[in-house]
Amino acid sequence: MPLTGNRNRRQKKRGNAEVYTFAFLSLVSFSALFFSTRSFIVDFKDMGLTVFSGVRGGIYKVSSLVSRTILSIRELASLRREYTELAGRITRYEQLERSAAEIDQENRRLREQLGFSQTISYRHIPAEITGRDPDNLFKAFVINKGKYSGVSANMAVIAFYNGTQGLVGKVIQAGQFESLVMPLFDVSCSVAARLAVSRYEGLVEGQGSPDDPLLMRFIQKRARDEINYGDMIVSSGMGGVYPPGINIGRVSGVNYQEYEISMELSLEPVIDFSRLEYVFVIDPRREQDG
Repeated sequence: MPLTGNRNRRQKKRGNAEVYTFAFLSLVSFSALFFSTRSFIVDFKDMGLTVFSGVRGGIYKVSSLVSRTILSIRELASLRREYTELAGRITRYEQLERSAAEIDQENRRLREQLGFSQTISYRHIPAEITGRDPDNLFKAFVINKGKYSGVSANMAVIAFYNGTQGLVGKVIQAGQFESLVMPLFDVSCSVAARLAVSRYEGLVEGQGSPDDPLLMRFIQKRARDEINYGDMIVSSGMGGVYPPGINIGRVSGVNYQEYEISMELSLEPVIDFSRLEYVFVIDPRREQDG
């Protein structure tokens, strides 16, 4: 038994020695192969370069992204400034376009007024309406001509509107450089008038508002068969304030009662007082020089 056990131990030690020897030789062989073969050579410089290149590439990508973001923000701010500037230019151009259109319309209106001025046979003073009188007792226009320009109280005022002349009213107060004009629709205004065709006469009065029709009163009742809607009413020249033949309005209604001795007409003025801008103050006692 002892001999057999000693022999087993020796065999076991011999087997272990062989295993160790094989492992050692394998390690030596692998090392020799590793250091002798170029494909297995480890170049630590290349490894460092590879690692550094990867880090540098990541940093470059991040910095590029930040740079592009900052550049995009700057470009966006620049585009916004350019947009604001262009929008301002467009607004100014639109204003200039509107101003040019307004100037063109103003020139056209002034040419019309000038052409009408040359047809007036009386001495006249062109004027512009600059305001409305705030007094509630009467509805007066303020014009930019006064005594300095030859305007005086009780001078007739006419206008050229929509291709025709029309009676506006009369001057009731003249200052040095401005005057007040009482329009036809004022309740205090009365104008001797007649029908342009049948020549029947009457008295035109206002009702206090430009939205209400004018009234022509005291017309002989027998005239009703000769009056038609749309007939023109003109000034008769009686009284010396308003020159004869100035258009006042057209017949829009006929009112009469059988028991009355006269009849009344409603008139639509030829002048739209809400849009009136330019007028002519005339003196019917003085004719225009040839």
